[in-house]
Amino acid sequence: MYLHPLIAKVPPAERAALVQCSELRSYRRNDVVLNADEWTDRIYCVAGGLLRVVAHGREDGGDVTTDFIRQDDFFLSPSFSEDRYQAMQTLVAALPSSVYLVPVAAVRKLCGQYPEVAIGLLGLAMKRMSVIRGQLRRISALSSEDLVSRVLHQLTQLAPAVTGGYDKRITQSVIASYSGLSREVVNKTIRDLESRGLVRRDEHGVHVDADFAATDFGGLLPVEENLSHIEPHQGNPMFAPDMLDGSRGSADRTGKTGRP
Repeated sequence: MYLHPLIAKVPPAERAALVQCSELRSYRRNDVVLNADEWTDRIYCVAGGLLRVVAHGREDGGDVTTDFIRQDDFFLSPSFSEDRYQAMQTLVAALPSSVYLVPVAAVRKLCGQYPEVAIGLLGLAMKRMSVIRGQLRRISALSSEDLVSRVLHQLTQLAPAVTGGYDKRITQSVIASYSGLSREVVNKTIRDLESRGLVRRDEHGVHVDADFAATDFGGLLPVEENLSHIEPHQGNPMFAPDMLDGSRGSADRTGKTGRP
């Protein structure tokens, strides 16, 4: 059954119907999930792994990572008035990822029938905007070292490694893209932090000092505090495995969905 808090009160029959019209796809690291300017009629819900949202610059190498979509979080259109939308940014797998493609029309129907679903989606959109504003504020206000340190700490939450820290497959290029710094500056800063014992690596991940969190800006906005209980990563997976068994084939490495 659906276990995601966003649709916890939706009747089981309608949950099952939503599963039947959704697809589960898998992507390798650096695979493109959705291209900018591409039209789609799906909402993208991360079942596992991590996606990044990329805005393309006018010059080569000018791409910027504006946001991350982590497990149980969504990528959807800023406007929810139509059953399809044109993506303004590119969605890329930052790590090997499994993604549910959920029809916009089906979710819009649920929003019309169950106001709590619409309120939940609004809360998620507000939270994402708050995260983006916070990152822009950090880029404009923090020194290179403080900015890189804060991004490294954030990655421990977005892409946690099995031994702690963050997944070492998150490259310095991605960190540079998200922090608004050059890769050279990021590399120099991380090496300096390593030399001071604030960053260390093992075979699974990159471990950072817990004090990095102190560089973050204040808490949630009041309205976000009221909606914080619906934050996806705090709940159970949106699609429970037993709902998919027998109804969908496993996704292959090319992102296609097999069917029995």
